[in-house]
Amino acid sequence: MFFVPYLIMLREGLEAALIVVLIVSYLKKTGQTQWMKFVWIGVFSAAALCLIAGIVIEKTSGEFPQRQQELFEAIVGVIAVIMLTYMVFWMQRAAKNIHVQLREAMDQALSREQGKAQALVLMVFLAVAREGLESVFFLIAAFSQDVGIMAPAGAVSGLISAALIGLVIYRGSIRLPLDAFFRWTALFILFVAAGLAAGSVRAFHEAGLWNHWQDVAFNAGRILTTHSLFGTLMEGMFGYQEAPSVSEVTIYFAYLIPALVWFMYRSTKQKA
Repeated sequence: MFFVPYLIMLREGLEAALIVVLIVSYLKKTGQTQWMKFVWIGVFSAAALCLIAGIVIEKTSGEFPQRQQELFEAIVGVIAVIMLTYMVFWMQRAAKNIHVQLREAMDQALSREQGKAQALVLMVFLAVAREGLESVFFLIAAFSQDVGIMAPAGAVSGLISAALIGLVIYRGSIRLPLDAFFRWTALFILFVAAGLAAGSVRAFHEAGLWNHWQDVAFNAGRILTTHSLFGTLMEGMFGYQEAPSVSEVTIYFAYLIPALVWFMYRSTKQKA
C-alpha cells in the first residue's frame, strides 16, 4: 500500500506548500521579508504538532485490548472519511479564491499595531496544521490496515515530493496544471474514502457494536482474489473485499454515489 499514502500526502503536502508559497511570495513582493522567519516558525510548529499527535495516538492505541483496538480503528476510519471529504469539497470551493483570502488574512495580521509576529505565526500555523491533522487521521487509518513498510514509505515520499514541487513553483521554474491535478485526485480520494467507510463498518462489527446485515453480499473471489497482485492493490487503494457483507456494500455506495453526484454538480456549476 504505497500509492494511496503517497498520493494523499502529495496532495495534502502540496496544498500546504502552495499556501506557504503564496504567503512567502506575497511578503517578498511587498518588501516585507523581515517577517519571513515567523512564517517558518508557524510551519515547523504545525509540523511538530501533527507529528506528536500522530505518535501519541498511534502509541496509545497499541495498548488497547482487541475489541477496543477494533473500535479505535473504526472511529479513526470515520474521522478520516469526514476529513478527506471535507478536504475535497473545501479545496473545490476555495481553490479559485484562496490567494485572495490569504492576502486579506496577511494584510489583517500585518496591519495590527501590536502582535504582528504572533498573528502571522498563528495564521500560518493554523493553515498548515489543518492540512497536517487531516493527514494524520488518514495515515493512522491506512497504517492500521497495512503493517508493512510500504505505507510509511509512500507517505514520506509523497511529502518530500510535495515539498520539492512547492520549491519548484516558488522558484518559478515550472507551471503545473494544478486544477486538473486537484480535480482528478479529488475523485480518487472519494473512492478511497468510500473504502475507508466500508472498512469502518467492518471494524464496528468486529468490535461487537454492529451486527446487522452481515450476510455476504457477493463472492468475487473467483474473478478477483485479494491474494493476487491486482486484488492486493485494489484492497490497499479502495478497500476491496472479495466477499463483503451487505452492510459494507451498502455504506460504500451510500457514501460514494451522493459524494460523486455532489462533486460533479459543483464542478459543472463552477464551470458555468
